Amino acid sequence: MKSPRGAKRALVVAAVEAFPGTFRLADVEHACPGVSRDMVRRVLGELRNARKIACVGRGPAATWRKEKG
Repeated sequence: MKSPRGAKRALVVAAVEAFPGTFRLADVEHACPGVSRDMVRRVLGELRNARKIACVGRGPAATWRKEKG
């Protein structure tokens, strides 16, 4: 069976909202086991462009934080 359109995106957004402060890409991947890394990155990019989250650092040690407001 296929999941409904947008279900994986909603799963990633819900995982990001559930984190209390900062989080890493790996944290989101563990929270969303059925979602590919590329999809997680795409959704994180959309949230970053909407100024809901911000990336701190680069590479494997990069962390993400939720923006106020």
